[in-house]
Amino acid sequence: MRRRWRRQALQEPPEMNITAFMNLMVILVPFLLITAVFSRMTILGLELPVAREPDTQAAKDRPGQRLELVLRRDRIVIAEQDGAAIEVGQRDGHYDLARVSALLTRVKAAFPDKTDITLLLEPEIAYDDLVQVMDAVRQTVVERQGRPVRVELFPDIAIGDAPAAGRG
Repeated sequence: MRRRWRRQALQEPPEMNITAFMNLMVILVPFLLITAVFSRMTILGLELPVAREPDTQAAKDRPGQRLELVLRRDRIVIAEQDGAAIEVGQRDGHYDLARVSALLTRVKAAFPDKTDITLLLEPEIAYDDLVQVMDAVRQTVVERQGRPVRVELFPDIAIGDAPAAGRG
């Protein structure tokens, strides 16, 4: 017995064969990389609404300085600070974003340097509706020379709470 133990103790340990494991890794790693889903996160830049300017003569002389879009449960109201408001109702239970986009395109044509708008929301507005309105406010597609072209409208969006229903 003693001799057998000494003979086993003097022998080198057996070599580990990892060839099969390496072959498995060579196949598995590219397969996992090919089937992996790479998610893309999109971040929307937002700002806080600015405080209203006092009713000074200088503020009244600058038309279109503050553009607001009030998102109500049943309609969208586009208003200029202390100016006229345009209401856009729903169509088939959804906001008429094509009409909103057309109105904002006319506003942008009148004030081409203006890039900011304030979205004011009622508390029960769905997040999906908010994102759709933000997309319609940010840019639109117009046809120029027979081709559809993306046009930037108001990319600087601020979000706030809508005033009570009686005020706009």
